[in-house]
Amino acid sequence: MSVSAQPRLALVGDRGNHDEPSHPKIDAMRERWDLTTEWIPTTDIHDASALEGWDGVWVVPGAPYFNQKGVHIAVRYARENRLPFLGTCGGFFSALVEHAQNVLHLPEAQGVDEDPEKLMPLVTPLTCSFRGEKAPLKVKEGSHLAGIYGTTEVEEIFHCDYGLADSFMNAANQGDLQFSAWDGDGAARALEITGHPFFMGSLFQPELSSAPGAEHKILKAFLAAVRTGAGVTATPTA
Repeated sequence: MSVSAQPRLALVGDRGNHDEPSHPKIDAMRERWDLTTEWIPTTDIHDASALEGWDGVWVVPGAPYFNQKGVHIAVRYARENRLPFLGTCGGFFSALVEHAQNVLHLPEAQGVDEDPEKLMPLVTPLTCSFRGEKAPLKVKEGSHLAGIYGTTEVEEIFHCDYGLADSFMNAANQGDLQFSAWDGDGAARALEITGHPFFMGSLFQPELSSAPGAEHKILKAFLAAVRTGAGVTATPTA
């Protein structure tokens, strides 16, 4: 990897997979960011060395990924090395499964890296399928997410059909990982790790309500955390 004075943000995901609508939005925005960004295909991640030298990790939408094990390696690297982390849509579930697997050692999460089919019994259709639609959310008071929003009542854009079983979601909601937002039916839709500089996952997609130079509050906070972690202040864009 070449040396750069700019903070370096890894976009972990399979670019263009499933015609994911967020990918072109991300590409348009990152051209204006004062960061070095690069797509890292999940198939290129076989161990932690693929993440060395990066200042932040964003697991972007596009599940099922080509290599779920690579995604979990990226999540774990950011979690253990205290790198700013954001996981949206499939990245939300990946963060939850990685925590269940490597921190809580839940039996349901064991072996899914080697055999993704083991996760299938936990996959369930969402009660309401969201395809680019906005839905109201209740944000946990006092959470990092609430601090970013400045409120506990928001609406966000979703683009998903499937989730994970409530029993697994509730079992994984332990220790430093806590849910921080819920939909109108009480289903968890965001998570964060307390005590981490920035570790956040959301089933909703803040990038879909963003534009170049007009990023969502979550993206702004995440990018600021990447800069701070790298010891760099923001450079205004034209």
